[in-house]
Amino acid sequence: MILIMILAFFGLLALAIPVAHVLVIASGSAILWGQELPLMLVAQQMVNQTQSFPMLALPFFILAGSLMMSGRLGEKLIGFATELVQRYRGGLGSVSVVGSCVFGGVSGSAVADATALGGMLIPWQKREGYPAGFTAANNAAAATIAILIPPSIPFILYSLVSNVSVADLFLAGVLPGLMLTVGFVAVCNLSARLRGFPHTATPFDGAKCRKLFIQALPALLMPVLILTLLRFGIATPTEVSVIAVFYAIAAGVFVYRDMTVRRFSQALIAAGVATGVVMLVIMGSAVVGWLMTYAQVPQQFAEWCLETLKEPWLIILAMILIMMVAGMFIDLPAAILLLGPIFVPLADAIGLDLMQLGLMMVLTLAIGLYTPPVGTTLFISSSIAQSSIVSTTRELWPFYGVALITVLLFSYVPVLTL
Repeated sequence: MILIMILAFFGLLALAIPVAHVLVIASGSAILWGQELPLMLVAQQMVNQTQSFPMLALPFFILAGSLMMSGRLGEKLIGFATELVQRYRGGLGSVSVVGSCVFGGVSGSAVADATALGGMLIPWQKREGYPAGFTAANNAAAATIAILIPPSIPFILYSLVSNVSVADLFLAGVLPGLMLTVGFVAVCNLSARLRGFPHTATPFDGAKCRKLFIQALPALLMPVLILTLLRFGIATPTEVSVIAVFYAIAAGVFVYRDMTVRRFSQALIAAGVATGVVMLVIMGSAVVGWLMTYAQVPQQFAEWCLETLKEPWLIILAMILIMMVAGMFIDLPAAILLLGPIFVPLADAIGLDLMQLGLMMVLTLAIGLYTPPVGTTLFISSSIAQSSIVSTTRELWPFYGVALITVLLFSYVPVLTL
């Protein structure tokens, strides 16, 4: 039955059918073939997965990000990030990286980040003389920082399959997010020096920077508010997500004064569509996960790894390689929901902390977002920059290097997750 599900899964993926539909069809095909279980199980598991109070955090965080990113706030954030780094070598490229770090505290989505920031910054960087391929590569890689800075949609999904506290995951995600920011800024700086990218030594304007900081402060405070409420147990993740929505509305109405009925309705529709896409993946993954548990696949996989690889460091390396390959073909939310139930028992068996596993999974699978053939941020950024996928991928190698070093550090140095 599991073999039929795997064959159907990859066969349907090769036909470019959306992952959510692939999950449902593959699991249904496996049940029909095995004739051991009723087909009604598909509908039951899909519905059961949605009957979760913590799951409500997902649409509300998406709505909060949509409300915050669709107004003047984006301009203020970009202005602040630009003033911070544009005077340095590679500063225009670094704006994308710092902007992604700042936007991450608002959107929680790499795709939203790549689209919003790429649309604003890539044309500007190209006009200033940056190669199209580099601007696309920089934007595609930097956008993944957004899924590490709270609120993070992938961390919410990982919490669903591992029962690790969302608050702990949000807090732990800050350090790798900042490390990637520093690493990608270094790539921009070195690339500019070695390749002679255009540079204008604009003197630092302290008064202007303070003004932009104050204007961007409502957005910069969003992740601080979220972490504070969660860390001190003031509110649950679901309650915090609702507070974030009201916070975004208040910022638009009272601070930026650009919240209109039209903008609110557009944000609501965009959030509804994004939630629908993610929820369908979650529902389909629930059926696949149930079937794998029924067939004892996670336990058998853990036993095989322990008997064959034996050493914990080798098992961790194998997990990283599996996730890197999976990330090249499967969207990040689906990959977390599919691989999480398999890796969690294995992590328990080798003594790997589940929070460390969560960071390792999100960091590794994030690389797949800008890796061919199905890299989402890669295609978005290349389209905006009007650069071929080959040209963009050629420029991505230093970003891959930084990301892999970060993955290995958080995989083998447990103290970094504390």
